[in-house]
Amino acid sequence: MAKRSKKFHKPQNKLEGYVVVAFAENMEQARDYKTLLDANDIPTIINEHEAHSIGSTEIAVMVSEEFLDEAHVIIESQHTYDDFYDLASEEESDADFDNDLFDDDF
Repeated sequence: MAKRSKKFHKPQNKLEGYVVVAFAENMEQARDYKTLLDANDIPTIINEHEAHSIGSTEIAVMVSEEFLDEAHVIIESQHTYDDFYDLASEEESDADFDNDLFDDDF
């Protein structure tokens, strides 16, 4: 039997086996997601393409399908942490404002 030439084989798509874990609002947020997931040993790809129907750019953060659940947990945990930090910052600034109201200059 003759061997098939390798030039007839389809090249592997680098996105094969990867699924979208999140859509980023901008490239900075996509890089933040990638950094967070890479730090947790989850291989991540950023896939940016034009959304023809609305004329804007979509930025998909993609992970290997086997890491999808773990990636969701990590991203959600980061959102919870960020929300808590924002709330704590708001309460701290409100507390500083309230203390000024009760200062007496006698």
